[in-house]
Amino acid sequence: MGSFDDRLDAVIDRIAIDTTNIARRGVVTDTRSRQSLLTGYAYGEVYDWDGYFENVFVTHLGIRTFCRRNVQAFLDRQTPSGFIERTLGRTYPKPRQHVKPFLAQTLLLGMRHGDDPAWLAGTYLERLIKSIDFWFRHCDPDHNQLASWNSADHSGMDNQDSRAGELDAMRIEGADLNTYLFRELQAAAFIADELAETSEADRLRAQAERVAEAINEHLWSDADGFYYDRDDLTGSLRPVRSVAGLLPLWAGIVPPDRAQRLIDDHLSDPGAFWLPYGVATYARTEDDYYQDVVGDECNWRGAVWVPTNYMIAHGLRGAGYTELASELADRTLDLAISLPTTREFYNGETGGGQGLDPFWGWSTLAYVLPLELRESYDPTELTTRPARSLLTEYLGADSLDTAIDELRSAV
Repeated sequence: MGSFDDRLDAVIDRIAIDTTNIARRGVVTDTRSRQSLLTGYAYGEVYDWDGYFENVFVTHLGIRTFCRRNVQAFLDRQTPSGFIERTLGRTYPKPRQHVKPFLAQTLLLGMRHGDDPAWLAGTYLERLIKSIDFWFRHCDPDHNQLASWNSADHSGMDNQDSRAGELDAMRIEGADLNTYLFRELQAAAFIADELAETSEADRLRAQAERVAEAINEHLWSDADGFYYDRDDLTGSLRPVRSVAGLLPLWAGIVPPDRAQRLIDDHLSDPGAFWLPYGVATYARTEDDYYQDVVGDECNWRGAVWVPTNYMIAHGLRGAGYTELASELADRTLDLAISLPTTREFYNGETGGGQGLDPFWGWSTLAYVLPLELRESYDPTELTTRPARSLLTEYLGADSLDTAIDELRSAV
């Protein structure tokens, strides 16, 4: 395993190839606005959380336009209740699944790269906030500040069915969902501040704090030192060790003593989550853990995905575990760059590529994560401080410049 600098030329070449793929195959036209949108998928579907991480990569190339356009496309499809389908329905409609809470985070990312939020004032800000409030008005039946969902398909961790088991899947308070909601409320509060909606910003921040408190009160198992999903009908924890239980680290809401247990007893344990190529999406001790795929499935029962490695690496850095964060970043880069093409997900034990081939979606973050950690920079940080485009700052090369120019022309 070489360092980032040792593999710099290979990284630049791969980024140029993936950027060209984005320009030629990852820019699609919205059927309503006729504007160009960003997708990591050759079949053209535009997703909620995928779009956030795809935009993290693209903003590193100095392009912020898709942050606004992708979110606006979702907000334009909102129903009166506040519901928004979690895909644009180009290929895979999800008519009963509400959009995952990443829209405000995507807009905040664009703002940090210079996008003017004035277009949100009024109707669009109302829609954005309504999409967040939907989770608490319609998906929190026990009113404990934790929203519920289908913890498999709705979560995007498609086949993690055992997190719900035989229960009605829509009553599962996901550790991942509520981590995202905490961050989404915080991001929306920053946006409201920028639009001089001070009282709304205060309300959103207060609710974010209630969500953080509820995560730590209701989802933490002190016996196991882990965050589990919870059945909102019975109040019992669902003792399945999924990568979802590690994501509160990314939100920065884990007390230091709990972070140490979560990391020492689970995350960094080779017998649990710590694989040669990153963090398993199910612990090795789960009965339904496996690495290879069956047919054309997306495997989240053990296989390694770059976005979860990415979130956890920044969570580790934020918690002060900088060496472990850097090790995870290096393993993630090694996983992606060692194959001829970027892949959708990976066998975390062998490093084999799985899923779409080639893939130019969120897996591209593997190539920038080590650089972010070296620069002590987190583009997902919830702040209004100006963001950086590290790839254009540090990785100038004719091939990459040509690919970026082509992507700019496709916007």
